[in-house]
Amino acid sequence: MIRIFLLGFMGAGKTTLGRALSKELKLSFCDLDLYIEQRYRKSVSEIFAQKGEQTFREIEKAMLHEVGEFEDIVISCGGSTPLFFDNMDYMLGQGETIYLNATTDTLTRRLKQARMKRPLIAQKSDSELEQYVESEIKRREPGYLRAKHICQADNLESVDQISDTIKEVKKLLTIE
Repeated sequence: MIRIFLLGFMGAGKTTLGRALSKELKLSFCDLDLYIEQRYRKSVSEIFAQKGEQTFREIEKAMLHEVGEFEDIVISCGGSTPLFFDNMDYMLGQGETIYLNATTDTLTRRLKQARMKRPLIAQKSDSELEQYVESEIKRREPGYLRAKHICQADNLESVDQISDTIKEVKKLLTIE
């Protein structure tokens, strides 16, 4: 039985790596935000707008505990998931936790390209986005660094880079 939780800032590549890793290891894959959206039939941003952050975080915790019981799965967590309630302690107790660590430059570049899909950053200028990423990483990193493993996530741009990162993750997890 394997459970792998992927953690990191938005744009770190949790979903990209998670899908590829689950395929390589013949495991199921779950993106926690998409799971929440399917269960509640609303987007994360709609839940935030209608119910507020506190209610969303309670929903997120409940759904994390639900998918955290699944077996043979790779779970891509939301960027803030490890920072609320006992979520990080729960994940540490349930399986392997991997922090996908990417530089501010990499995250900013990726988020510029996907900014319109992300309500938190959609209206930010390039310089505001860079400042936001830098300050949020500083704030969140102590939580992320509690993960059992840290994997460099700057090189997830091509099939070869993703494949190389999967090899690194397999070494971290001692999976052949």
